[in-house]
Amino acid sequence: MQRTLLLIPHEIAGIPLFGFGWLLVAILAALVIRLLFAKLQGAEIADIFSREWPVWLLMLGIVWLVLPRIELTNLDQEPVGMAIRGYGVMLLLAVGSAVWLAAYRAKRQGFDAELIYSVAPWAFAGGILGARTFFVIQYRDQFIADTWSETVGNVLNFTGGGLVVYGSFIGGILAGSIYLYRKKLSWLKFGDVIVPCMFLGVFIGRLGCVMNGCCYGGRCEDNQFALKFPPNSPVYEDQLRSGELLGFRFDPETRLITSITPGGLADQRDIRTGQKLETLAPDFTPLATASRDIPAEDARTGVIATVDGVRQRWTPDQLPATALPVFAAQILSSSTSLILCICLCLIPAKRFRDGTVMMLGFASYAILRFVLELVRVDESGQFGTTLSISQWVSVVVFTGSLIGLGLIYRSKLHRPDGTTCEVSTDS
Repeated sequence: MQRTLLLIPHEIAGIPLFGFGWLLVAILAALVIRLLFAKLQGAEIADIFSREWPVWLLMLGIVWLVLPRIELTNLDQEPVGMAIRGYGVMLLLAVGSAVWLAAYRAKRQGFDAELIYSVAPWAFAGGILGARTFFVIQYRDQFIADTWSETVGNVLNFTGGGLVVYGSFIGGILAGSIYLYRKKLSWLKFGDVIVPCMFLGVFIGRLGCVMNGCCYGGRCEDNQFALKFPPNSPVYEDQLRSGELLGFRFDPETRLITSITPGGLADQRDIRTGQKLETLAPDFTPLATASRDIPAEDARTGVIATVDGVRQRWTPDQLPATALPVFAAQILSSSTSLILCICLCLIPAKRFRDGTVMMLGFASYAILRFVLELVRVDESGQFGTTLSISQWVSVVVFTGSLIGLGLIYRSKLHRPDGTTCEVSTDS
């Protein structure tokens, strides 16, 4: 896990980098140079400024007003720098790679590659919006704050994760379809071009999930297919809350301890099965002496547990250095998505009806995602069943894909001369 690839410092030589600082001065200097260069070429400064002022104003606004608000802070709420997230970097690489492959496939199938670059911003914006919306709806309780502004801020803060693949597919396809409809282009044929490329994006994006520590699998034995995540990762925190990392399990309803791991932290404190776990909560005492040079998100807390009236306390140094091993669900998703991308790219689309590759891609991913959910534990059952929301969506997508294939092959065939003929189903 490498959540933060780089932490850009808050200030250089005692002057802030963001807000009213170095970057603001750099943009203003670039504006002056731009206008002077235009003047030397004989252009009217007023004309240049009238055309470009929105762009410059936007850059100034982002540096002055936006970036200071998304800087990481220490435990005293003092800014320490801007985090370049591994998840965000991999997301950009995923989008760039998918667009490149789509442009390459478009040329081979008779499309103008520029069409891909035109539709990409629509699909990207729709994909991000759909992915975030799906996640917020699914985990809506995590985003509700005391005020509307805080709630909106939580929803918009997606740089550290919180995007759902299915949501990105739905949003991206809807946005791209709007563009294609306006341009009067074939939706099915274009889908055959871009759908395999989407899975290249999933392949790279899931590696970002590994770096972020999200979308993890269930507990497993420590082997070559397992991953161990560091403190403050979602897996680590979940295992602390469940007591498993402390070496015990308990019944959530009765709060009675049901099992003890021999030699674990609980066993070392003589905690036994049948005792009642009254409280299990973070211990914030170690934060008082934690370093103020690091972001607050990297500071570690301890744990306090009250068992049969006896309070037990573990400091950060006494807690395990890593979480217990979990199944590498992200790696499985990443590798299978790459295989799916390659297989779809190898299908000679011109030998089949328009839309065939697209529908096969959706159906195949639905199967893969349904199976993947069997090893993931970060989604609970929905609608009174053990199936997660992603498994339910997989069922809908798979069914819809089969119906789509049926409609494609029962529709009229188009001859080169523009006439049509009915498809015979007789053997």
